[in-house]
Parts: sequence; structure tokens; C-alpha cells
Amino acid sequence: ARTIMKTMDDTDTQACISVCNSLLRGELSAVETYSLAINRYVGKPAIAELQRIRSEHALSAARLSQNIRDMGGAPDEDSGAWGVFAKAVQGAANLFGADSALESLQRGEEKGRTDYRAAIENDDVMTSCKEMIRSELLPRIDHHIATLGRLEETV
Repeated sequence: ARTIMKTMDDTDTQACISVCNSLLRGELSAVETYSLAINRYVGKPAIAELQRIRSEHALSAARLSQNIRDMGGAPDEDSGAWGVFAKAVQGAANLFGADSALESLQRGEEKGRTDYRAAIENDDVMTSCKEMIRSELLPRIDHHIATLGRLEETV
């Protein structure tokens, strides 16, 4: 008996690129949002952790960009609508102080976790992409959520 393996055709690849670009926009938005939040924490102990998380989001964005290029796609270069949303959320947080800024960052991380989990469940996302999300990107987000939870307790 012959087994027929489904190969990724161009439509599948385009769908995967689209999902990865959406995740990339989320990571770019996170970098922007953390940059804004860091301005609130100048001179405070939380700043080192926030800078570390921002650099990990930049790492995730670079990883997604490379993955998109490897699939023959063009990575998005800005956060698009999510960046505008992130700035609005962070702007509101800036009005209400540091506690609110951390809560906003936490909500952003939780949104990212939801998006990554949805990508893992999405049939359009290639197995290699799901593995990258599972092994690299999602664990970072989980760690960020835990870190922000600890920071909230100390503010």
C-alpha cells in the first residue's frame, strides 16, 4: 500500500506566512510597548527586567522574520494596527501610574500567549512553525507573564 503524504503547496505556505506575519506584528508591538513602559520606570528596579523582556520580544520578532523569509515571504516591518492599540493602552497606563502600566503589559503578554496557542492549533500553520512556537516563542511569553506577576507584587 502506498502512503500519500500531503506536501505544502503555495496556498498553504502563504497561509502560514500570513499567520507568522500576524505574530510578528504582535512581537513588534510588544517591543514598542515595552519601550514606552521603560520610560515610566527610569531609576526603578523593574527597569532591568522590562529591558530584558523587550529584548526577548525583539529576539522573537527577528526569529519570526527569518522564518517568514525562509518560507519565501516578506516579513512585515511595523506593528500595524496593534502598534496603535498598544500605544493607546500604554498611554492610558501612563496616566494612571506604574501599577497600571504593568497590568497593561501583562494583558499584552496574555494576548500574545493566546495568539501563539491559536497558531499551534491552526491547520494552516506548518509543523516546523508550530515547533518553533512551542519550543522558543511561547515559553518566552510564559516567562514574561511570570516575571510581570512578580514585578506587580513589588511595585
